[in-house]
Amino acid sequence: MHPRDQTIFALSSGRAPSAIAVVRVSGPQAGVALTTLAGKLPAPRQASRRLLHDGAGQPIDDAVVLWFPGPGSATGEDVAEFHVHGGRAVLAALFAAISIIPNTRAAEPGEFTRRSFENGKLDLTEAEGLDDLIHADTDRQRRQALRQLQGLLGDRARDWRERIIEASALIEAGIDFSDEGDVPAELRAPAVKAIRALHDEITKVLAAQGHSERLRDGLVVAIAGEPNVGKSTLMNQLARREVAIVSPYAGTTRDVIEVQLDLDGYPVTVIDTAGIRETDDPVEQEGVRRARARAEDADLVLWLVEGGRSVDPEAIRSLRKTGGGDRADGSIWIVRNKIDLGGAGPGEPRGEFGISASRGDGIPELVEALVTFAADFFGASEGGVITRVRQRDLMVRASDSLRRSLDLVEEGEELAAEELRAAAYALGRLLGRVDVEDVLGAIFQKFCIGK
Repeated sequence: MHPRDQTIFALSSGRAPSAIAVVRVSGPQAGVALTTLAGKLPAPRQASRRLLHDGAGQPIDDAVVLWFPGPGSATGEDVAEFHVHGGRAVLAALFAAISIIPNTRAAEPGEFTRRSFENGKLDLTEAEGLDDLIHADTDRQRRQALRQLQGLLGDRARDWRERIIEASALIEAGIDFSDEGDVPAELRAPAVKAIRALHDEITKVLAAQGHSERLRDGLVVAIAGEPNVGKSTLMNQLARREVAIVSPYAGTTRDVIEVQLDLDGYPVTVIDTAGIRETDDPVEQEGVRRARARAEDADLVLWLVEGGRSVDPEAIRSLRKTGGGDRADGSIWIVRNKIDLGGAGPGEPRGEFGISASRGDGIPELVEALVTFAADFFGASEGGVITRVRQRDLMVRASDSLRRSLDLVEEGEELAAEELRAAAYALGRLLGRVDVEDVLGAIFQKFCIGK
């Protein structure tokens, strides 16, 4: 029997022990599992209290069971749920009782959601939204994931694809009637109008997204600078707890330290790096190398310098060169620390921040600026329809194919029709309805077992 035809089961709630645990069973043997353990099937979608028994007739637990006959279930298959007490012994006995039912096995990670996708209950963008919702750490991530799960991108992509197919039908009809005078021109005009409107619409959506797909992973901010300028102290201020060792001795931080922050709903990873300087210590040399690498990869660098000291232009210049191109000037901020000991104060000179990492002076203003930077960086993430790089790439492909079809339509309907098929194909891959087997494993294996 093919694994997809087998009945699967797993714990779908939190790790044991817990007050209540939910065990889900999906597949053709789900009803058998429910009658074997609970005696008879309850009314569909109605909770029923039952005393569960194993194959030997021994009681397992006093539980609540539910029955969801397919296709009206989350997976599109017959589904049974057992709501039991969340002790390890209870779950072990329940799993043992279910596993002896023929053609029944433990579920793999993401297998319930994959079956929902394969049975048409979710498209691929909605499945990705579900995964993002499970892993959301901030409120903005949660809201973005929920909109995706509710079909924000999927519904629009389906509409775009249908309109492309309609325009393609007009173009191909013109090919069929190419020997009948002005018929192709009459069919071509509404097709070109529809294609141009689609191209403009998708292009505007892409342009308005900012880095919305990055909201899943968050903004990366690196604190960098010479040794002993207060980088670790600033890190602790931003984290509001002791995450980095603070010492008066230069070179204390040898490795990269990371902390995850929630700044007004924006996920931000702050990195405390080793002080950048020339040194003969091989361990510190490795720390400096890692510090440079992480600072170059960061979305924003806070270059820390003591209040009255000058900034090394060569160090800043090296940070501006990253990824084969030039980093925007706005992604490197000069932060002057220890202003309580003298030197430049907040806002002086322009574009720089003055703080006292030890006392907290200027920290609220710096955090407020970080929130503003994050809002600008993520762009329209609050209403953004793109949440993954895969989605953006396929939308770009569709947009490019539509543009090429407009360029080619006067030269020959056959070439334009081929580009329209490519655009529809890209949106089909976006929804997961054509040729996506290569990406399914990568997506669903990241789900937790039981989902």
